[in-house]
Amino acid sequence: MKKKLLALILALAMALALAACGSGDTTDDTAATTQDTTTTEEAEDTAEETEDADAEETEDADTDAEETSGDEDADSETTVLRVAASPTPHAEILEQVVDVLAEQGIELIITEYDDYIVPNTAVEEGEEDANYFQHQPYLDQFNEENGTHLVSVAAIHYEPFGIYPCTKTSLDELEEGDVVGVPNDATNEARALLLLQDAGLITLADGVGLEATTNDIVDNPYNLTFLEVEAAMLPNLTTECAIAAINGNYALQAGFSSAADALVTEDAESEAAQTYANVIVVKEGNEGNPAVQALVEALQSEAVREYIEATYEGNVLPIF
Repeated sequence: MKKKLLALILALAMALALAACGSGDTTDDTAATTQDTTTTEEAEDTAEETEDADAEETEDADTDAEETSGDEDADSETTVLRVAASPTPHAEILEQVVDVLAEQGIELIITEYDDYIVPNTAVEEGEEDANYFQHQPYLDQFNEENGTHLVSVAAIHYEPFGIYPCTKTSLDELEEGDVVGVPNDATNEARALLLLQDAGLITLADGVGLEATTNDIVDNPYNLTFLEVEAAMLPNLTTECAIAAINGNYALQAGFSSAADALVTEDAESEAAQTYANVIVVKEGNEGNPAVQALVEALQSEAVREYIEATYEGNVLPIF
């Protein structure tokens, strides 16, 4: 009996010891689990904060990129202005304002033409925005003959007629019956005769103006003889004439200087100079185009005036 009681007591003591050990391990595991859970939650919170910060930075970067792109788009908005022109002096004069217009966001594209038909039809059909090669009388005639709707917006320069020496080096040397070379087309012949009248060599009938012909000469003190030839040929006839009335553009091409060589030239205030000034032309309705107005303002600047006067030796003169 005593032996059984002793065995029971020992069994109970061992059971209590095992329970105490088990209780201690559970406490440690719970603490470890709690610590692990806290650490995980803190890591998750940190990750979420990082993701939020990255998202905000990405949004800010996108906004900055959009703003930059908008600025670049605004800067890249350029107006293209296409202008047809004769090579000399028109295209050369236009070249002087390319940079000025570029600063205003206008790209000036100059196309050179060697004829007097295509530049007008190109503007009429919208292939060119403007042209610069002609005077008002030619423009009026072109519109009438072709049914076009072209208008001038500004006068830029004129190419003065000059009386040039040939076998005689001054007007004082002229003698009875000397030969004077003049263009044979109606427009240019009238200009030549008006210039000869201004020089005191002939007198024309009252009122004939820019329609004058040799038949309108009412007084010819020197009894001058007129050799009427194509305008472009006159610079080549210096040995056949005493003097010759030559267009400014043909004088320029022949290497003559109006300022240095001409005996008499058209005055800027003369009827001929005002009438035959070279103009900027657009299709009717486009006169108020801001780019065209900017072109006119640039061409009628002091810088362009100085360029014309310094470059063409009087064969081309500003008229603004």
